[in-house]
Amino acid sequence: MFLAQRRLCSLGSRTEFLKTIYSSKLLGFSTSAKMSLKFKNAKRIEGLDRNVWIEFTKLAADPSVVNLGQGLPDISPPSYVKEELSKVALIDSLNQYTRGFGHPPLVKALSCLYEKFYQKEINPNKEILVTVGAYGSLFNAIQGLIDEGDEVIITIPFYDCYEPMVRMAGATPVFIPLRSKPVDGKKWSSSDWTLDPQELESKFNSKTKAIILNTPHNPIGKVYTKEELQVIADLCIKYDTLCISDEVYEWLVYTGNKHLKIATFPGMWERTVTIGSAGKTFSVTGWKLGWTIGPNHLIKHLQTVQQNTVYTCATPLQEALAQALWIDIKRMDDPECYFNSLPKELEVKRDRMVRLLESVGLKPIVPDGGYFIIADVSLLDADLSDMKNDEPYDYKFVKWMTKNKKLSAIPVSAFCNSESKPQFEKFVRFCFIKKDSTLDAAEEIIKAWSKPKS
Repeated sequence: MFLAQRRLCSLGSRTEFLKTIYSSKLLGFSTSAKMSLKFKNAKRIEGLDRNVWIEFTKLAADPSVVNLGQGLPDISPPSYVKEELSKVALIDSLNQYTRGFGHPPLVKALSCLYEKFYQKEINPNKEILVTVGAYGSLFNAIQGLIDEGDEVIITIPFYDCYEPMVRMAGATPVFIPLRSKPVDGKKWSSSDWTLDPQELESKFNSKTKAIILNTPHNPIGKVYTKEELQVIADLCIKYDTLCISDEVYEWLVYTGNKHLKIATFPGMWERTVTIGSAGKTFSVTGWKLGWTIGPNHLIKHLQTVQQNTVYTCATPLQEALAQALWIDIKRMDDPECYFNSLPKELEVKRDRMVRLLESVGLKPIVPDGGYFIIADVSLLDADLSDMKNDEPYDYKFVKWMTKNKKLSAIPVSAFCNSESKPQFEKFVRFCFIKKDSTLDAAEEIIKAWSKPKS
């Protein structure tokens, strides 16, 4: 009986298949051609299919490669952060859905933490939104606040998702470069890269809906000063413009520098959404938790996007994050607080990377914040003749280096629009939030390199 049914089913399927093929041929087109038109991509993602992280993370997946590419800490997160997560897994109620806009204990902890910096009360339910990483915060902000036909100012270099997210919203990105001052006889610092105030103002007009600010900056590591932020704030107020402030590296600021929040400047709270990240705060990038802070009249639109897309974030991770935050909130003036101890640890690693790159004749840009360092690698003796000619120099260099030297990095032109790629294509970004053993392995590779050209 069963075999007879299978034969009948197969015969029926085969008959229908032949009918379909025959009718398609009579009409003069094949089924595959018909399907290719039916399933064409949506116009809003046209030309946005290439992604630097997918491309270069795949190259670095070989265990023999020393990975200084993606911003992936291989140092251990704080023990108490991991312990809080292990406790949460045993509580049944915390393995279920939580509030869509943020787990109540977490938004309460975040409001308590940030009220210290904003010097104002922050409503945890109306002025904070917990998201799927900082990516989720950016997506919610751009989808919730930016319209088709709007213009959004983006500083070059920029974190690579800014441009495609703006384009997906139907808006037009307007670019302005950070420009380097002449450097003579001293280390090249991220503070040497600045915006020209007159050039910046020329980018504002009646169509300007927002500017995306990133401080500390990825990939250059620039920490914007009070004076620089004031210029941006004045223009936002003058042209009635929103500010989307990406501050995921807010705790990672080195000696002589201070992170300031543009939302605390006069007239800026009501027009700013500020983005933070658990991954960058506690070195747990795999948790994919971020948050947005801002006035209710802006946050409510981001909530609308979230409730109709991802809806909510993982409850156990949010609970564990809340408990970890409380531990450090209670000891913020203590050197053991992770907000204070991590930048001290990373400053040592940064300085080591500076010395290493300088030892082979390179002139790195010393970052004032974040955990990346970039350098012009064109002086290194790299034979790229076997690489594709239609790619920027830094793309070819990183692929060559990963294959031949077993060391990975990220090409800086990936953080540029098409017109500005030539300005930055000799730069490569290295990540230094790594164990000493990882940096040892990188040092061995770099020091074994041929001497740079004179």
